[in-house]
Amino acid sequence: FTIDKISQLMKQKSNIRNLSIIAHVDHGKSTLTDSLVAAAGIISIEQAGNQRIMDTRADEQERCITIKSTGISLYYDIKSEKITNETQENTKEFLINLIDSPGHVDFSSEVTAALRITDGALVVVDCIEEVCVQTETVLRQALSERILPVLVINKLDRCFIELNYDGERAYESFSRVVENINIIISTYHDESVGELYLHPNKSNTTFAAGIHGWSFTIKNMAIFIGNRMNIKAAKLREKLWGNNFYDNSKKKWTKKKNSNCIRGFVRFIYDPIKLLISKCVEEQYSELEALCNKLGITEIFKNCYPGFRGKVLMKKIMQNWLPAHKAILEMIIDHLPSPEKSQQYRTEIIYEGPIDDIYSKSMKNCDLSGPLMIYISKMIPNIDKSRFLAFGRIFSGSVKSGMKIRIMGSSFIKGSKKDLFFTTVHRVILCMGRKFEPIDEVPCGNTVALAGLDQFILKNATITNSDNENAYPIKAMKFSVHPVVRRAINVCDPNNLPKLIDGMKRLSKSDPLVQCLEDNGEYIIAGAGELHLEICLKDLKDDFLKGVELKISDPIVPYRESIIQKSDHVCLSKSSNKHNRIFAKAFPLDQKIAQRIEDGLFESTSSKTELVELLNKTDNNYKTEVRNIWSFGPDISGPNILIDGTKSVQYLEEIKDSCVSAFQFGTKEGVLMKENMRGIILKLEDVVLHSDAIHRGGGQIIPAFRKVIYAAYLSATPRLMEPIFLVDISTPKNSVSGVYSVIANKRGKVFEETTKQGSPMCAIKAYLPVSESFGFTSALRESTSGQAFPQCVFDHWDILRADPLKDQSYSNKILLTNRKRKGLNSDLPKIEDYEDKL
Repeated sequence: FTIDKISQLMKQKSNIRNLSIIAHVDHGKSTLTDSLVAAAGIISIEQAGNQRIMDTRADEQERCITIKSTGISLYYDIKSEKITNETQENTKEFLINLIDSPGHVDFSSEVTAALRITDGALVVVDCIEEVCVQTETVLRQALSERILPVLVINKLDRCFIELNYDGERAYESFSRVVENINIIISTYHDESVGELYLHPNKSNTTFAAGIHGWSFTIKNMAIFIGNRMNIKAAKLREKLWGNNFYDNSKKKWTKKKNSNCIRGFVRFIYDPIKLLISKCVEEQYSELEALCNKLGITEIFKNCYPGFRGKVLMKKIMQNWLPAHKAILEMIIDHLPSPEKSQQYRTEIIYEGPIDDIYSKSMKNCDLSGPLMIYISKMIPNIDKSRFLAFGRIFSGSVKSGMKIRIMGSSFIKGSKKDLFFTTVHRVILCMGRKFEPIDEVPCGNTVALAGLDQFILKNATITNSDNENAYPIKAMKFSVHPVVRRAINVCDPNNLPKLIDGMKRLSKSDPLVQCLEDNGEYIIAGAGELHLEICLKDLKDDFLKGVELKISDPIVPYRESIIQKSDHVCLSKSSNKHNRIFAKAFPLDQKIAQRIEDGLFESTSSKTELVELLNKTDNNYKTEVRNIWSFGPDISGPNILIDGTKSVQYLEEIKDSCVSAFQFGTKEGVLMKENMRGIILKLEDVVLHSDAIHRGGGQIIPAFRKVIYAAYLSATPRLMEPIFLVDISTPKNSVSGVYSVIANKRGKVFEETTKQGSPMCAIKAYLPVSESFGFTSALRESTSGQAFPQCVFDHWDILRADPLKDQSYSNKILLTNRKRKGLNSDLPKIEDYEDKL
């Protein structure tokens, strides 16, 4: 196929499918992608399954994991594939934009970026390990973006060769997978999307073995067996799944199970395949030939037999009899929506503006002649890592090279000039896995890469025509992980500092999640976990800063400063000219409320009334009203609240702004070690102000207000909070004790242990402090001889019980090392330094 063909197809929007492949780590995403790529004729069928074409980077091939999500556009001509398609008779050419995404928790930001620009998701599940944590996480992300899932149950070859399951056991395992996925789906029931339930009979579930390149759906098999036995396929199809048993002696179907009845799925699908595979592996060729005769695939056998033997022969026969791409493509084309359909129900949740303006109408109809709307979800480095391409999805209009465009960055607010750029598109590019192909024009409904925008876009952005002044941006993506693990980096030779800053800028472009900060002269890189940071630092050293020596510190864990009791007295502070006095107290804020504020649930006025009710229920016996909540801090949606509890104070409104900005600043840099405060309600008790406006300006109020925050904080039993990972460990039952001992040594607590029936694996969930998680993986592997497999995700903040102000306590040591690192003096702050006497 040629690029011209693809560009013609791009205009037929009902024949386009955009999908991402999502799954738990090591469940076979990239291997499965290979079969699809091979079918489009990009790589040879022989190599499919071993090449992993979508793992483009050297370290991805070496470690056998996917790190970055990669896009590829595939062209299929259905006539030649003989795909039986129920819905579209006349159309025979399809364009499929496929994105292969990573499975590691540390890279789930890449998955989010991939999901935003696609309409369907291929959920891959290992039939032995069944549904794991990460499967659940990514599936929930997909459903909340209104993306339709279809299921592939992968690694069937393990059932036959490695574990030798009998049919009944395999059937139970498969139906458990379908059931668990449906449980997750049922929690998100959305009227506008319609039915999402998966069922093998509906042929939105495929059984596959990616590494050997074969797959089937119940529908395919029913047609194949029906032709052999002269039964109507539609009738047979219903019998091949569920509680339908075939009685061999009476040649009848029954609903009840008895001794000589075999389940339909097992009798007609599982057993023949199992027999075929075992004959190949045991090299009994004469029996194999007889079997192929029975199945009616003698031609395939004759083509392969003398040339190939053993497992290679098995792969060849299975690949020709049940080619992997055929069943999966059928499923993609029948059950996943085209951009035309999916944008009708997706526009309202991704577009920020009103639902009836021209932009959202054009996005809903996927309108070629409408205004241009592109969402850029990530930046891809080009071949020599010097520049970046902006990769995204066109929702309406079409993009040509040389167009004038308007870029709205991630922090753009409508009506302001912040993060708004005007420029032209240099080149339009089509992504083909490892290669980039230039193309003239790309219409809506497709994925696209644009060159020459890398100096304007940091991580994501919305692009529209330069004259569309009243377009709103498309909503930013919500990531399910937080960057909590940090490392400080520095250069050995100070002359290289500008290079380091430039390198860090590039690094933050290349990954959707990583944060690069400068803090008191330290340069800090924050990532989601150990592995994520390791990859980022490797990129920084090898690609962006070649030949520059770096000093990298041990991992730094961010802490939060909090309190556990209310202030024991009202604190007072005076402004520097002694004319204004501020009285305040601090109260602890409930953890759950703090978490909900952080998630942004209390932004609107209506939800603030709910917040006030929650606050009044707690036992701090004060009553407050909505208008008395002045601000959250730090950064507008932080987990601290400023409440005005004063009664009729003159001139109070005039100093409100100064108080709020001082509160933002004070909660951002706490008094103990300049970390953010968390879970604190600061309540203004009383204010005495000078009557002359010039004596109560911001310069007087702000320093005084900061002092009173710190004083109130210190009078209310200060504590430190540390971040906690939720660890999910899958391990064989015999090495569970090793897991427990490692977790106990690392100050973790196990809170759940589940064993799945019929599987040798045991799933343990535990809370583990982030500060102890470094080297946790290696310690776990040592004690269980490499059998346990952990996944860490940031979960919540937890209070350290020890008193940070008491000498030699655990918190005190953390406090002193952090103060030393930040260059603060080693004397701990006392309340006398901040509080004034009356």
